[in-house]
Amino acid sequence: MKIGVVTFPGTLDDRDAARAVRIAGGEAVSLWHADTNLHDVDAVVLPGGFSYGDYLRCGAIAAQAPVMQTIIEKANEGLPVLGICNGFQVLVESHLLPGGLIRNEHQHFICRDQKLIVENVDTAWTSEFTLGQEITIPLKNGEGGYIADQETLKRLEGENLITFRYSEVNPNGSMNNIAGLRNARGNVVGLMPHPEHAVEPGFGPDTSVAMRSGVDGLKFFTSVLKSLVEA
Repeated sequence: MKIGVVTFPGTLDDRDAARAVRIAGGEAVSLWHADTNLHDVDAVVLPGGFSYGDYLRCGAIAAQAPVMQTIIEKANEGLPVLGICNGFQVLVESHLLPGGLIRNEHQHFICRDQKLIVENVDTAWTSEFTLGQEITIPLKNGEGGYIADQETLKRLEGENLITFRYSEVNPNGSMNNIAGLRNARGNVVGLMPHPEHAVEPGFGPDTSVAMRSGVDGLKFFTSVLKSLVEA
């Protein structure tokens, strides 16, 4: 299966995302921000970084890029799309997911291994997890505070559209401890932590078994490959 990984000016985790796709068993396909052709990929990852230098608002300019116009169209038709950190910001700015992401509550960039609770396994990107499972995924952001009006929050809770919540500590002041969301169809998922940095023993978060042994992020990529095979 072919998984596209988009590069915008300022993207910095595209190669990590492509490596995660390959480790999971997929074929990573590079997609350029100015290209409207998705080259027949079966799913798309919007990786982390600082697209367009985070000018205006994080993800706001990237949301207007030519490649996003095609991705929005295809996502609305069911194409699986994962937005990681800046990619989550792009999804929100593209209105594929609701709400907004603002400066961290404490006004500082944060980098840590973050515990999350899996709140939803009925998506193309989370089906390999167990509902309620606690996972550890690296987090690094300056504008990761999730916000939404009360009506939107009520809908997210009522329609079970929250995919991940922060556990033990809320690192950025996100409302309702929200770390990630899904759309109603379940093909679009966005989250602030970086699963692509927890896919290979020796390079992931520390665990009780060994240092750098955490690979909880790999299931994002094996989940989507499984969903494509079963589709």
